[in-house]
Parts: sequence; structure tokens; C-alpha cells
Amino acid sequence: MKAYTAQIIYRIKCDGITTEQYEEQWRLVFGTDMRDALFQARVVAKEEETTFVDRHGRTVAWEMIAVKDLQEIDVTHGSLLFSAVKEVEPIASPLWSEPETVTSKKTNTWH
Repeated sequence: MKAYTAQIIYRIKCDGITTEQYEEQWRLVFGTDMRDALFQARVVAKEEETTFVDRHGRTVAWEMIAVKDLQEIDVTHGSLLFSAVKEVEPIASPLWSEPETVTSKKTNTWH
């Protein structure tokens, strides 16, 4: 058996809510090869689908959309399972900072 990470995407539907919501899950699955691991990931994903009534009486459903990614991994102590790099736009200066003052201005003096 080989170990694989499976990225599973679910759609979250809620009665009366029109906003699109999705959940991304990363699962560890085992398979004899890539094809078997994909099958196992789909089985796990389907078993995790659920429907329930929330405290407001609305029906909420998690529906599996797809297994988006499947990667074989070497499972040893300290193995990297997930990493993400995020780029952010720097803010020129915080809104709460003091405005720059000009200190090198010379004062004109009239005599």
C-alpha cells in the first residue's frame, strides 16, 4: 500500500442562502496504485457527505464535487503534507500613523 494526499472539494448548500460556499479538505488515503487511491478518495468523500437541519430550521447539505488533486507521498516522521505561499500587497503606511512633517523648512524673517 502507498500513501496519497487527496484534495476533496465539497459544495455547501443551505436553504434560503444564495451565496456559493465550498469546503476544501485534504485527506490521507491508501491505495495499491494511483487508480486505487483515487477510488478510495472518492469513497471517503462520498461517506463524508451529509445533510442536516441547522438551528434555524434550514436544511444544510455538504455535496462532494470532486477529488481535485491526488499526490503520492512518502509518510515518514516530519513529512510535509501541506504548504501554502501567500502574496499580499503591502500597505504604504498604516492609517493610524502620524503624518510626515517637514522639519527642514526655513522660516522667512522680515526685518
